[in-house]
Amino acid sequence: MEGRRTVQNVTKYILMGSSSNFGNMFSMAGASLFLPFLPMLPTQVLLNNLLYDASEAGVPLDSVEAEALARPVQWDLRLIQRFMLVLGPVSSLFDFLTFYALLHLFGAGEALFQTGWFVESLATQVLVIFVIRTRRAPWHSWPHPVLAGLTLGAASIGALLPLTPLGAFFGFVTPPPTFYLFLAAAVVTYLALVEMVKRMFFRRIAPR
Repeated sequence: MEGRRTVQNVTKYILMGSSSNFGNMFSMAGASLFLPFLPMLPTQVLLNNLLYDASEAGVPLDSVEAEALARPVQWDLRLIQRFMLVLGPVSSLFDFLTFYALLHLFGAGEALFQTGWFVESLATQVLVIFVIRTRRAPWHSWPHPVLAGLTLGAASIGALLPLTPLGAFFGFVTPPPTFYLFLAAAVVTYLALVEMVKRMFFRRIAPR
């Protein structure tokens, strides 16, 4: 039973990491085609990865539903590949929406663009674990308190860091207050869409 729980939790991390990284890579490549500057500085990418990994340190402690433990578990690479190819573009869609908002609604220059994408990218990347960690609806399966705390903590640090003096060290600037309203709406919409796509995936695509 412990082996089954371990495999299920490792799978959660890989499903989340592969889909998010695929989406971010696609977004980075797409943004580089039309931007005259780097979409995100190397130090910001490293900080994003550090906070992301820290947020997932609680995954090994997470609970697993009884139905997922009822049968022996097999490592399914095809499932992971399909999940990455289906969910990754959803992440990219909201990245490109953020790009449009930063350039056309907020008139972002280089520093504000990099700041805004860092905050949005980290928030969507870490908070999606609440949806991906279970095949149930998220409100019917609560995460372990350590996982929830680390995830919310990482998202909060990413959102608040540009407002502190330390943010300038990483090349951040203070976003306008309206950006955070956009961020909240975008994150909620993103998580709702991921939940819809996840249900469709496990109902129609995964069985194949």
